[in-house]
Amino acid sequence: MHGLLLGALAATGGCKDDRREERLRAAGADPTLDDLMRVADAEIGASKFRQCAACHSYMDGATDRGGPNLIGVYGKPLGTNSVRFGYTAAMRDKGGKWDAATLDRWISNPKKMIPGTSMQFDGIEDRLDRADIIAYLQHLGETRN
Repeated sequence: MHGLLLGALAATGGCKDDRREERLRAAGADPTLDDLMRVADAEIGASKFRQCAACHSYMDGATDRGGPNLIGVYGKPLGTNSVRFGYTAAMRDKGGKWDAATLDRWISNPKKMIPGTSMQFDGIEDRLDRADIIAYLQHLGETRN
């Protein structure tokens, strides 16, 4: 049921971040990614994910769109989450896996991280927004297993 709620929030953008300043204070004065992940909120990330949902599906069994389905992507090697999606050679050849640090770099600026990617997205500058989206992607993987 909780997974359905998060999916609905991602689709509708129905989660307001009333605790943003409190969460930033709890992360510390100069927070690392680990600090931000400690205060990240998957439900808020579901709301922020709606901009990603324009190109990425996020439900188990859903087809790929302009980008691959992202359910279960957390922890997977880059360029392997969907067997149906046509990943670029740049993505397939990059190496590594989708962990918090890699997702943070990717979401901040996909074209800088992997020149030659087909992803047409400039990135998200706000570090807490990225951490919330990463928390949501982690949650999507947990609901799948």
